[in-house]
Amino acid sequence: MSDFVRPFRALRPAKAYAADVVAPPYDVLTAEEARDSVRGRPYSFLHISKPEIDLPNGTNPYAPEVYARGAQNLQRFVREGVLIRDESECYYAYRLQMGDHIQTGIVCAASVKAYDSNRIRKHEFTRPTKEDDRVNQISAQNAQTSPVLLSYRASSVVGEVLEAVVADDPTYDLVAHDQVGHTIWHIKKPELMSRITDQFNKMDALYVADGHHRSAAASRVAASLRTKESLLQDDASHMYFLAVAFPDKEMKILDYNRVVRDLNGITAQCLLEKVSERFIVTPRKNAVRPSSPKKYGLYCRSAWYQLEIKNNYIPDDDPISQLDVSILHDNLIEPLLGVSDPRRDSRIDFVGGSRGVEELMRCVDDGEMAIAFSLFPTSMEALMKVADAGKIMPPKSTWFEPKLADGLISRVLD
Repeated sequence: MSDFVRPFRALRPAKAYAADVVAPPYDVLTAEEARDSVRGRPYSFLHISKPEIDLPNGTNPYAPEVYARGAQNLQRFVREGVLIRDESECYYAYRLQMGDHIQTGIVCAASVKAYDSNRIRKHEFTRPTKEDDRVNQISAQNAQTSPVLLSYRASSVVGEVLEAVVADDPTYDLVAHDQVGHTIWHIKKPELMSRITDQFNKMDALYVADGHHRSAAASRVAASLRTKESLLQDDASHMYFLAVAFPDKEMKILDYNRVVRDLNGITAQCLLEKVSERFIVTPRKNAVRPSSPKKYGLYCRSAWYQLEIKNNYIPDDDPISQLDVSILHDNLIEPLLGVSDPRRDSRIDFVGGSRGVEELMRCVDDGEMAIAFSLFPTSMEALMKVADAGKIMPPKSTWFEPKLADGLISRVLD
């Protein structure tokens, strides 16, 4: 029987190069932003994770030459001693610190078999183009270079192991360009590794928080190899994917807000009158940052309003319908503003909480959008309930901060 998670031999920066290598996740920067970021930084991991930056402007990021360049850059970093590979299998502790917020997790190889059987649970749809991109990247580099962010219901045993580990000197301790602290420790002691493996094997589930395309791509790569190599065993390297698992109580989810381009042909006054049929509407002098679930901020025509859903419009049971994003959509955005499919309708856009209500106001005041809504963040418990029910959350329901870095730990597929 294969383990839920297992240790592995990390490919990681030599200590002297760690600060040069560390990079933001490949999918949070445009190619132009990434090119600006790597000026004077020849060993930034972006040369591996976004290799189109080393090719002419306008190069299709999904072109074969992009994946080939990424593989060449990875091999060059290894050849020049920038990246080294651990000699023995280990787990690693990974601590993220953003301001006063701290979360500490386990870097591991997570089971594709558990993913395929829904023991590692999802809550988002994936897009075929982005999945294909990660499949091609993994195949070209024969490595997983960007970890999947997982969460688990907090375990006292894992917590005790981490507490013992972080008492020692770290392997890396640095602050990246986003001002987030990244600290990593090796977990080499056999008794500690056994406790981690055994404790995770006892868990009912892990939850994909961020990285649905990466985990789906790992599953597809494994399926392809199973087809080609009938003897591929469940514990083969391709049957696991690079992940960092954090306890649910330490995860930080920010609000994911909405902006809509027009008022669907009605006046602002008429809209507010209709909104008041299902929400308690209260004018506010200052920006509204909801302090609890079922409350919202509405910004339109330079004015803020607090909305609170009336009790008789709160669903009783379904974990999707009870989400704040669903309540707002089902009672206002779709029936009043006419946005039925937020995945495809170009009239709606989304603003991550890290950009603040100031960005909502800017979008409306500059005329890009007609109306904005601020929301209370989705909770980890709500996310896990949706995943446990085998359902999919509405688009842009969660914004996780801080982000894992690329480059500090990668996983070679032997």
